[in-house]
Amino acid sequence: MALAMFLFAAVDTQGKFLTQSLHPIQIVWTRQLGLLAGALMLLALRGRALLVTGQPVAQVVRGALAATSATLFITAVAFVPLADAVAISFVAPFIVTLMGAIFLREPVGLRRWAAVIVGFLGTLIVIRPGLGVLHPAAFLVIGAAALFSLRQILSRSLAATDRTETTVAYTAFVGSALLTLPLPFVWRTPEWGLEVALLIGMALIAGVAELMVIKALEIGQAVVVAPVHYSIMIWSTFYGWLVFHQLPDFWTWVGAAIIVATGLYTLNRERLAARRPQAR
Repeated sequence: MALAMFLFAAVDTQGKFLTQSLHPIQIVWTRQLGLLAGALMLLALRGRALLVTGQPVAQVVRGALAATSATLFITAVAFVPLADAVAISFVAPFIVTLMGAIFLREPVGLRRWAAVIVGFLGTLIVIRPGLGVLHPAAFLVIGAAALFSLRQILSRSLAATDRTETTVAYTAFVGSALLTLPLPFVWRTPEWGLEVALLIGMALIAGVAELMVIKALEIGQAVVVAPVHYSIMIWSTFYGWLVFHQLPDFWTWVGAAIIVATGLYTLNRERLAARRPQAR
């Protein structure tokens, strides 16, 4: 999982660099090719059984959410420092808690509600709305996080009927198809050399990183593996400094620390809540 976060940070860095000359939709579509290649390999190995789903509508909606949230994020990082965007995106677990309580009727105790509120306050510290510190595109990251959270809620529902690899395959096929529709209107032929190399590298690395996450979740428990996701903040900061000469300011670090701390607390509370029924 840690290596996957290192690779995902590299993919985001390549995407941000390419926004200087290519449309975000074209960048995300190319990134999606890596996942699509992996899905086609699974289809060749598993056959039609891979596409058997008990919730076809939910699978299509989840794929659409994945494509849209990725496009919003890449659009945002064209204007917002990479580490800042990643820090803001960490608001997703709190939105998942909120949506889980609303849509899935999941019980949420007072402590977790407090963590959600503190986490949102940490996000406000990073963005500092009204102070003109960050570009308004930072709010696109919140939109991306909200769509990602809704996708996670659907994943919980799909886990009851479908295999993980089936969900990954539908995400690849639906996302690629959806992004292909507007592609002719924004397409610009990449220049041979750096642009082509970055696009190919981004697709390959994204595909490998996605498979690593799936494998990590298969081998280890989600509650153990999930906290490692926060290591992407370290790599995003490193890449942002190395490639774009951008470093988070003091208040961004403060906000990020609050978000990460409350996020880890929320994960721990979910772990404890999941263990209680098993102990009965």
